[in-house]
Amino acid sequence: MSRRKNAKKRILVADPIYNSVVVSMLINKILCNGKKSLAQKILYESIKKVKESIKADPLEILEKAITNATPIVELKSRRVGGATYQVPIEIKKERGTSIALTFLIKAARKRPGKSMITKLGNEIIDAYNNTGNSVKKKEELHRMAETNKAFANFK
Repeated sequence: MSRRKNAKKRILVADPIYNSVVVSMLINKILCNGKKSLAQKILYESIKKVKESIKADPLEILEKAITNATPIVELKSRRVGGATYQVPIEIKKERGTSIALTFLIKAARKRPGKSMITKLGNEIIDAYNNTGNSVKKKEELHRMAETNKAFANFK
């Protein structure tokens, strides 16, 4: 990160099918080796599977899954007098959403199975139901922040 100026926020273009910025962010998180069309295909097919299994609006399901996986605090390493402390810091909404998307994608990639479409769809359903590895990761992060609450004065 630059020490001189703050980085400018890039405005994301909403995706063409659902007209949602969050879906566009999720496509960019899935992206590997610059193959955006493949990432779009994976996400749209997994959303279709979610829609088939839960008879509701898939965009609302995705939003609720992301909300369930969004952390409120994160830990930052802070060096004070030769010792490194994990300091809990409250985060902004955009940062929390970005972290939640990362949790979702990583949890989906770690799932057993062959197809990323089914793995991602199942992870979205699990996050929607407040289960799954992405929500566990969030709760683990909150637990660690609670443990290190004593170092909050080092902000």
